[in-house]
Amino acid sequence: MSRTRLIAVGAVLAVLLILPFYVDEFWLRTGFAIFGAAIGALGLNLLVGTAGQLSLAHSFFLAVGAIGYTVVTDSPSTVRAGELAGWHWPPLLGMIVGVLLAGLAGLAFSPIAARLRGIYLGVASLALVFIGQHVLNSWTSVTGGFNGRSVPDFAVFGLQFSDTPALNVLGIPFREAEKLWYLGLVLLVGAFWFGRNLLRSRPGFALQTLRDSEVAASVAGVDVQRYKAGIFLLSSAYAGLSGVMYALSIGSIAPESFGLFVSIQYLAMIVLGGLGSLGGAIAGAAFVTALPLVLQRYADALPLVSGAGGDGLAAGEAARYLYGLAIVLVVLFQPTGLAGLAHRLSRVRLPGTGRTGGRTGGGAAARAPAPDGKARAAGGTDGSGSPDPAGSSTQGGTAR
Repeated sequence: MSRTRLIAVGAVLAVLLILPFYVDEFWLRTGFAIFGAAIGALGLNLLVGTAGQLSLAHSFFLAVGAIGYTVVTDSPSTVRAGELAGWHWPPLLGMIVGVLLAGLAGLAFSPIAARLRGIYLGVASLALVFIGQHVLNSWTSVTGGFNGRSVPDFAVFGLQFSDTPALNVLGIPFREAEKLWYLGLVLLVGAFWFGRNLLRSRPGFALQTLRDSEVAASVAGVDVQRYKAGIFLLSSAYAGLSGVMYALSIGSIAPESFGLFVSIQYLAMIVLGGLGSLGGAIAGAAFVTALPLVLQRYADALPLVSGAGGDGLAAGEAARYLYGLAIVLVVLFQPTGLAGLAHRLSRVRLPGTGRTGGRTGGGAAARAPAPDGKARAAGGTDGSGSPDPAGSSTQGGTAR
């Protein structure tokens, strides 16, 4: 990582660390929702953007993680007269179990994924969403049925992530929103770090080869079925963690929260951010997640948008129009998404110098020979997971 990029990342992290001391609860809760959605988008981008495996089942894996955490953590004394199951395990252990269950669900689907690709894989994964909706509405002792069930508060090492007991830091009360903000930030940084290291490792390059051509990957010695199973497991685990964070953010879970539209939203995130880019996935998640919340908060001050029961567009509906329009514009004019736009701007020549504002095309960005012998940027991404324009146009299997 270049010094400029390192300084920029450090500055962003510093701002995120001190932000809870200056903003109100709305922005903190919006931030936690963004952190959770960004983790899910990172997982889907590894699956779709890096490995080239289309999936529409992300909402199903979110549901597995959210329900797994709720059932494992909930106490029998807090459920409705014994109607709902609860194991009363520690919340941290419940989060781990939820992530593992989601990962195992993805691994169980991998034998089907190994036999399909492209649109056929997407249609097959779509079946999981409808199966999940039936299970969520029918298995009332676990999910609560149509009405759903409440989610217990998170706690780790005796620290309760709730408004009580009171906690003061530098004279500022740290309530549930502030604690969840830092929890989400730590989890997102960890998920990004893991994904970035994966992309720069041997398995990461194998997945990128798999995306370009399964035949070429097989000839190069890549175990195609094994890597497909592994990436589905990893992507599903990311989704499970995102589901746990979503449950903590909302405070309750219901079947309608994990429908097909949620899967489409996650695809919108990675398309807007840029397929194959981890930073782009975070940017896309921030846009798609925050837009309806911000529109709802400022509905009275915005034209054509109204609050609940008003004559204008509802905030959620207006947000769908806006990021739908954004997807069309990205596909037509900026196929590499927000990450590609940032990459292009960083290479603009600085006035008065012969240098560019970003990295030069040396070492880390050097082209690697593809299995067919043609020069090609390795995987279409640079070391940080950002799309390399020289390689993005050679991707196969995934539409950009």
